[in-house]
Parts: sequence; C-alpha cells; structure tokens
Amino acid sequence: MTAAAETRIVRGACPHDCPDTCATLVHVRDGRAVAFGADPDHPITRGWLCAKVRPYLQRVYAPDRLTMPLRRVGAKGEGRWAEISWEDAVAEIAGRWRAIIAEHGAAAILPYSYSGTLGLVQLGICNARLWNRMGASGLERSICGAAAELAVKLTLGARMAPDYRDVAHSKLVIIWGHNPASTAPHFVPFLREAQRNGAYVVSIDPRRTTTARSADEHLQPRPATDGALALGLMHVLFAEGLHDETWLRAHALGWEELRERVAAFPPERVAAITGIPAERIVALARRYGTTKPALLKFADGVQRHGNGGQTVRALASLPAVVGQIGVRGGGLAYSASGYVSWSGEAVTHRAECPPTPRIVNMNRLGAALTGEVIDPPIKSLYVFAANPVTSAPNASLIVEGLRRDDLFTVVHEQFMTDTARYADIVLPATTQLEQVDLLKPYGHRHLQYNHAAIAPLGEAKSNWDAMRLLAAAMGYVEPWLRQDADEIIAEVLDATRRRTPLLDGITLERLQAEGTVAYAFPEPDAVPFADGVFRTPSGKVELRCERMTGFGLDPLPDYAPPAEFAEAAPESGAGAPLVLLTGAAHHFVSSSLANQPGLVAKEGTPFVEINPADAAARGIADGDETIVENRRGWCRLRAVVTDDVPPGVVVSPKGRWASRSPDGRNVNWTTSDALADLAGQSTFHSNRVYVRPAAPMPEAFERAAALAPAD
Repeated sequence: MTAAAETRIVRGACPHDCPDTCATLVHVRDGRAVAFGADPDHPITRGWLCAKVRPYLQRVYAPDRLTMPLRRVGAKGEGRWAEISWEDAVAEIAGRWRAIIAEHGAAAILPYSYSGTLGLVQLGICNARLWNRMGASGLERSICGAAAELAVKLTLGARMAPDYRDVAHSKLVIIWGHNPASTAPHFVPFLREAQRNGAYVVSIDPRRTTTARSADEHLQPRPATDGALALGLMHVLFAEGLHDETWLRAHALGWEELRERVAAFPPERVAAITGIPAERIVALARRYGTTKPALLKFADGVQRHGNGGQTVRALASLPAVVGQIGVRGGGLAYSASGYVSWSGEAVTHRAECPPTPRIVNMNRLGAALTGEVIDPPIKSLYVFAANPVTSAPNASLIVEGLRRDDLFTVVHEQFMTDTARYADIVLPATTQLEQVDLLKPYGHRHLQYNHAAIAPLGEAKSNWDAMRLLAAAMGYVEPWLRQDADEIIAEVLDATRRRTPLLDGITLERLQAEGTVAYAFPEPDAVPFADGVFRTPSGKVELRCERMTGFGLDPLPDYAPPAEFAEAAPESGAGAPLVLLTGAAHHFVSSSLANQPGLVAKEGTPFVEINPADAAARGIADGDETIVENRRGWCRLRAVVTDDVPPGVVVSPKGRWASRSPDGRNVNWTTSDALADLAGQSTFHSNRVYVRPAAPMPEAFERAAALAPAD
C-alpha cells in the first residue's frame, strides 16, 4: 500500500483586471493543481473568490488550451494550422522582423497588449523592454481609464483611494457609474457593514444594476450627462452655503472660480440635461452637504464618453467642495494605483534604448491597420494579454486590417481567441498558476506575490519567457533582456524603494515568504491626504487646473455633450436611435474567461436590455432576436425587455467572443473608435444605435437603419 501523495499549498494572486487582486491558495499534488481557493487571512479577500475566478482550474486544464506553437496554413481567419516548434517559431518571427526593420524601420512593428494580466513582469516589463530595445512603435494604452486617471491626478495630484475597510465609517456613500457587485465584489461586504451601521447609499447609474438594487436611492441620469449632474450638485452646495469654505481656503485652488462656473448649472437646467427631477438633485446635494463622513466612489465606465475627462474633473471636485478629503469614511474612491509607482527606468531601461519613433492609440487599431498610420505602415503586430477583435472599438475595421496579406501578426495566447484566429503564428501562453509575478492592486494597499504552482502545460511559456527568446533571436545582448522574473522583481523593488518609503522593508524574499505584504504606512490605517498635502504643483487640490489648457480643455470643470450626441439631429418614435451602454458582464473580465463554458452558461446567450416603451414602439417582445446596428456595423442580440434601463437607453454587457456568437460578431461591431476629450480615452458608451427585430420589418425600420449615424 503506497502512501498518499503529499499536497502542498502555493500562494498566488489573481492577475485579472479587477481592483480586488485576490490572494489565492493553490493545492498541488503530484505536480497537478487539485484545488484553488482564497486566502482566509488576507484582509480584503477574506477567504472567498468571485464567481469569475472560482472555477479557475477549469481554465488551466481546459481541453482547448493552446499548448504548442502554431503556424497558419490556410487563409487568415480560416482556422487551419500546423504545429511547429518554439525554435522554428522564434526563428521565423525574428527573421520576419529583421526584414521589416531593414526595409521600413522598427516603427513598422507594433506591440499590442492590455490587461489580460496586471502583473509587473508579465505585463509591465513586457510592455516595455523588448520593444524599447527594438525601437518599435509605442502603444497608447488608453482603452480603459486613461481620462479618469489623468483627471484625478491633475486634480488631486495622485490616485490614492481610501482603504475598503474605511467605508464602515461612512454615513453617506455615493456610488457613481459603478457596479462593484460585479466589478469590485470584495468592496461589497464592507459596504453592507456600513449600511448596517446606518449609512445611506445612493447609486447613480442609467441602469438598475445589482448594486443599485441594494441602494437606498437610485438616480438614473441620461448617458454622458454625469458631468452636468456633478456641476448641478455643486451649484446647490455653493448657493445654499453647504460648501466647506474654511477647508477650501486652506487646501483648494480656484474654488471661487468654480463657484462662478457652477452658477450656470441650476437644478432646473441640469434636470433638463440629465432627466433627473430638479427636486431630487437639490435633495441629494443637501444630503451630501450635511452628512459626514461622505464617500464618493466611481469607476471607469462613467468616463468612457467623449466628455470623460471633464466629467471626472467634476466628480473629483465634489469631495473638495464639501471638505471631505482626508476624512476617514469620506473622500474620493477611484484608484489606489498612485500610492506606489514603479521606478520607470528600472521597468523600461529607456535610457539605454533608441527613442520611441511614434505612439499609436490602441483605440484606433483598426484605423491604424487600414491606412491611418502610413509612415511607415504597420507591417507586424505582436499581441499579448489582449484580444482586440473582441474588446476594442470598431471591431469590423480591426478584422479588415488583420486580413491584410502584408501584415505579419503574432499572437501569444492561452486560447484561440477572436484575434488569434487572424494570426500568422500563435504562441501558447501560461496561466497564472504556471508563472511568477508581482501584483500591485488598484483597489487596496498590499503587494501580492504569485508563485508558480505547477509546471507549464505542454510547451506554454510566459509572456516574459517568450520575449527573452525573441530578444536573443534578434541578437540583443543586454542583461536586462535575460533576467528571470524574480531578478526583475528584486531590481524594480530595490530601485523604487529608494524613493518610496511605502516600500520600506518590502523585499523579494519577504514577498516570497508571506505572499501578501501591506504598504509600510506610518499608521496602518492611514487616510489619503489626511495631512492636507497634495502632489500637485500648487500643493493643493486644483479645482482650477492650468495644466488642462495644455490638453485643449477649460481649466475649470465643465460640461458639453459628446460629439456623437451633440451632432445628431433630434429623433423620436420607432425609428429613433438609442444609446448603447456596454458595461461589465458579471461572469467575465472584459473578454477574459468569456470562453469558459460554465461561465458562458451562467451569463446566458448574448442579450440587449431594452425599456418596455422602446421595445413596444419597435415591435420587440421579450426573448425576440434583434439587430443592433449603426453605420459602423451590426450584431444580433436577444432582447431582454426590462425597466432596469430607462427609455432611450439599451445595455449589452461587453466581453462576448464574436467567434462564439451565432452571427460571428459582438457589440464592438457598433462602438466608435473616436477619442475622448482627454488622454486618448475610448468612447465606447457614446454610441447611438438602431434596434429592430431580426425578422424582416416594415419600410420604416429599413429607413431607420439606412439613416444610422456615421462616425
């Protein structure tokens, strides 16, 4: 009788694009992961994982995992492949790149990545080192939160959110354009504790989300009017003397000018813009001005409009007007990313590399591949940690670009994604259980080390290991292109620690031993900005920010509708366009996990939520198949008729793989690749569409489709 195999427990961290960055425990027996769960001792994770990540082992051991390099043998998108060795794949990639560089220069090579992992090594280092050494085109990675990130930094000086646990002290919580029940689930138990303590919770969101259902009050502004609502609230705060003038005089720049600006946004005007009754605007302003501490929490969906930068400027100004910054249980909760910023030179080795020849905005990928970028044209695309055919706007244009015969595309992936289908070479990638990394959360204030729990399946390699092979094949000899993951983590920690006291005592060895290590605050429960010092040029909250003029924007927060809305002629009736919002799905992280059968089953077939009045006007019944379209494209979605969405708005969660949809497309066949007012931000939600039954319809509907708005 043989002894039972020993089970060892390996500490890890969830790598997906979520602020919670959960601490995980992997049970390994005989080299195989047999259980996957949460660390019960982690102060945020607290022993449970979200519905998305709980079945992670199904992903690791999925029968359709890519485990060998593949070379295309049929037409692009046809799906015919031949297995090749890593040696042959790397040699072919390097040979093609050398030829492209000789003829067009390295600018003709474009890396494309985003948030398939958020790790320091497998994303941050991979975004920089090889491409910097090569002199390839840079990528402006602005698809998610660029406008909000910059707007908050310009206003407050840094993105430093309160600890999740501090919401227990809040008496009022305003959750604005954010559904943490789906996108920050570990915040929710702390919010429930606050509610049990008597906190009043307000949800501001066009859709009645899971979070909104449990709020004490739900306001539903028209899409992209959030900036006007914020200015209207400030109008009431100033007009009724509910602002904190003492705090503003000591800590804010430009508050008197802001008071003049918001005078132009009385409740009646804001009601006409937002669709929220004036009396409810006044009531919320009075509640916000008289309830302390008050927390304002928002996320990135609210700024994925053409006016996203100025919207967030207005939101970030609200806590200052009422003097709630630096108060436990109060302030602004957006991102904790700014507490620690990795040493840029340690990450990139930029000083040892040629200058970046140009920057390509990732939201314009389709345009870039089809002629917008011509000097030189993009001749090779290397995609990792991203699936742009599924997740990027104006997807049909991306597909058109990927079909180019003269474009050499390499995709490093775990599965045959919508994007990988159009590659010339597909490389198999590791999952989080098969690689080493370090995670810096944007929702809480701990570093998370991830041990490799099992050996890579088949011939899968991590992002960084693949790039080390490619660097060697290109003939690059720099030692920082050959370091392993732990050597990189130690280098970046050491370089960053020299200028960041919050990393005092945090070493690679400590992270490896403990897994989770909190930042070294002088007081463990420190409140951001409690000292009244802001990392702005003035040292104050810059309600008037002169740096905004460098981006072509008013230095004061303001409101204007997005171009796609402002330029459209008013329409009504059955043929009128509706605003399509494509927020987060509950069971996917953007397109990650959206091929996992159990999660797809829970999410159901691709659907669009539509208000009963809009459905009736269009002859649509619950469960009907519909066509959602505009001049950018169309997709087929099942109608969910519900008053969870207001008239004039339809909602279809993002993340669906086109290749797994009946019509071979998803909602991003309709979304715009226009850029927002700040930071090259995406404008997914500034999207007017026409919705009709999928069956043949009367002439009025055909005419409506023909009149769909152009870009």
